[in-house]
Amino acid sequence: MSYTHLTQDERYQIHEMLIEKKSKKDIALALSRSPSAIYRELNRNRGVHSWKPGQAQKLSEARQKNCRNARRIDEKDWVEVTDYLRLDLSPQQAVNRLSLEKKAPLKISHETIYQRIYANQKRGGDLAKHLRGQKPYRKRYGSGDQRRGAIKNRVSIDERPDIVAQKTRLGDWEGDTIIGKDQQGVVVTLVDRVSRFTLAERLDSKHADGVTAVINGLLTAHKQTCHTITFDNGKEFAGHQAMTACLQAAVYFAHPYHSWERGLNENTNGLIRQYFPKKTNFKNVSQEELQLAIHKLNHRPRKCLGYQAPYEVFYNLAILPLKTTRSCTS
Repeated sequence: MSYTHLTQDERYQIHEMLIEKKSKKDIALALSRSPSAIYRELNRNRGVHSWKPGQAQKLSEARQKNCRNARRIDEKDWVEVTDYLRLDLSPQQAVNRLSLEKKAPLKISHETIYQRIYANQKRGGDLAKHLRGQKPYRKRYGSGDQRRGAIKNRVSIDERPDIVAQKTRLGDWEGDTIIGKDQQGVVVTLVDRVSRFTLAERLDSKHADGVTAVINGLLTAHKQTCHTITFDNGKEFAGHQAMTACLQAAVYFAHPYHSWERGLNENTNGLIRQYFPKKTNFKNVSQEELQLAIHKLNHRPRKCLGYQAPYEVFYNLAILPLKTTRSCTS
């Protein structure tokens, strides 16, 4: 016997019988439905506080509509969406980026894309592997001042010019490090506050001399677009005065345990963790592997940038279709 969805009348009958304290088995018998169908209905179409027949009907209709929409997606549009999903864009980023490029809205809901992704996964496909499901990287905090020691001649973020907080110019950077498992290797990261453009390099240790050399090397190529750098209070940034001399940029330090003062860099490190999970030994990661991940981040359209990519904003480039594996090989 084929399954049919519950009707609106049946949902109101369920509501009346629940008021009468009827059991779910009795309700199923009265409606000639299986008990599992009643249990599924009361759980699946439940609101925040309780199950209500009118609300349940709307939820059911919306779900059926999404299923129909999933079947109606134009295959050319779906191919373009999957190309962008394979660049590790989220469904929202893929749809809005394509709409920006085409200068016309792409009529595909994010929920419909997720349904297709999970259907692809059930068939053995790999689209779901490109979804970002990593837990956010949590920085270790504790008695930081005692563990790290004081940084000589540090300049507090309180003295940073107001224009940095306004985010109206390129060239105000936030810097940090990502530490590998058991202190094995480190990645130095720098991100521009306006464009989200990211630079990164791998090191075997977080010794201050090495970190200073890497930061100077990464930013020298962008010296004309380097006004300030803001760090946390890690001793790996003790060479800040050498950075100022090399880059002619002012260096500031956030307050201890105020990670939100460098929230963009913290968030960017979390995005990098999509490619290098928390148990990664960075001594086993090549610079080429790291740069591939950074390239993907810099070419990933962002909602906060109107679905432009960081590299487009940083270099003031025209909006062109993103390069995909398929387009590169065709």
